[in-house]
Order: sequence, then C-alpha cells, then structure tokens
Amino acid sequence: MTQLTGSIVALATPFSADGAVDYTALRKLIDWHVAEKTDCICVVGTTGESPTVDVDEHCEIIRVAVEQSAQRVPIMAGCGANSTAEAVSLAQFAQKVGAQYQLQVVPYYNKPTAEGQYQHFKAIAEQVPGLPMMLYNVPGRTAVDMSVETTMRLATVPGIFGIKEASGNIEKAQWLIREAPRGFGVYSGDDATAIALMLLGGQGNVSVTANLAPRLMHDLCRHALAGDIAQARAIQAQLLPLHQLLFVEPNPIPLKWAMERLGLCTGHMRLPLTTHSAPYTRALEQALKNAKLLAA
Repeated sequence: MTQLTGSIVALATPFSADGAVDYTALRKLIDWHVAEKTDCICVVGTTGESPTVDVDEHCEIIRVAVEQSAQRVPIMAGCGANSTAEAVSLAQFAQKVGAQYQLQVVPYYNKPTAEGQYQHFKAIAEQVPGLPMMLYNVPGRTAVDMSVETTMRLATVPGIFGIKEASGNIEKAQWLIREAPRGFGVYSGDDATAIALMLLGGQGNVSVTANLAPRLMHDLCRHALAGDIAQARAIQAQLLPLHQLLFVEPNPIPLKWAMERLGLCTGHMRLPLTTHSAPYTRALEQALKNAKLLAA
C-alpha cells in the first residue's frame, strides 16, 4: 500500500435546520475538497459529530462520501466505538461500500487498560483485514492516553498503517516517529503543532482547519513534508490564529460558526452542542480575514 501523506480533512457533517443530515451540502463539500487538493477526506470522526448521529446515519454518511468522491480522493471512514463489536460492524460496512481507510479511536468512557486497547484494535484489524486502519489517540476526549509502547505493539499488526496522534505532545510524537517500524506513519491530529510533527518526520495532518482552508493546509503539508521550512512557516503563521480560535470552545462549535460565515454549510449542530458563544465570534471572524478566507 502506498503510504498516505498530506492534508486529511476531518470533515464536518452539515445539518439542516430541522437537525437532519444535509446530504446535498455534504456532497458539495466533498467536491470542494477535491477541487482544493485535499489529500484524503475523513468522515464521521469527532469533527463530524459522530457521537450524535445514529448508526444508520453514520453508515449513510460514509456511503454518500464514497459515492461522491468517486475515487477522486480517498475516503477515511470514522468507525470508532467503545464497543469492539460495534467498531467491527462499522468497519465492515465501510469496507463494503468502498472506503479506502478506517479511523479507529481509543475506546472512550470505559477506559480500557493497555492490554484492552491492544486486543481491541487487533481484533478489528483481524476481522476487517481489507480496510487499512489508522489508530486515533485523543486523550482529551477519551480519558485514556495510548502509550508509545502499546502503539508500537499495534504497529506490527497487519492492516494497521499509522496513528493520528492528537495529544499535541511533540515529545511523545518524536518517540512515536523514532520507534515506528518501516511503513507505519505518524500523523498529527492537532493543527497548531502539525507543522512541527511533520518536520520531525511525521506523514501528514488530520485537520480541523482544513474544513475552512483546504488549499492552504494542503500546501502547508506539502512544504513541510518536502522540508521547505520557509514556505511551511509562512503558511503556519497565516493560519495560527485560526488554529487557536477553532478550539476556544469544544470542536466543532467554533468551526460550524466559521463554515456558515464562509457560506460552506449551515452552522447547525445537534444537542448537547450549542451555538458558538458571542464573545469569541469577533476574534474568529478576524482570524478568517487574516488568513485571507474573508474579505478584510
């Protein structure tokens, strides 16, 4: 398998005013990301509000994304669950409809041990062998931080090709890169520190910011991966306020507001997520202007 590299958008899921998934808007977003050179589209992850879509919607979002991409850009299906059986079922569906990759998050809430984490991911890889898996470590949401040692055990399991490391811990990322076997990639899941991870040997970035600035994130990744530090730093400086302000409230609250401001989709979310707080909106709008995504 050719190693996946570059900007992987953690795509937001558009909703209508009545709370239904807006599949028309979803198709338009996918076409836009293809045109803007996004390297891979990840659907129904954290940014895609996976906790509030039901199983049928989850599967339909994956199916529509695969259909609309028409192999112009690979689709990574978010298939994570805190039940191994459910994660397997979602991955089997994603494979059936033609997704190219699966994203599997560390099981949340039930707080498995290191051995439980290993057995969880190993079981999914063995039961869905034809769908390459990216692990996803995001301790700020799962309450469990997968260790370097556990990740390296999993790096030898056939079908597991990399990890989205979303802790923002650059020291840990360096250890992952240092210890990773050939063919196992380390990807950032934190926009603010992604440039550092890639310059240290990472393979790309699973990005929230790419929902708003896909071409810039593609170019940032391209320059960083090529070792073109000056160009990568210039883009990072342009986007840094946006990276920060998209996380002043839990993702995707600020993102959905910004997407509506740019006319990409509505800002609607499902409870318990609520509208972006007014005190933050002026700063976020200015960040969009600074990044040249809105007219000044």
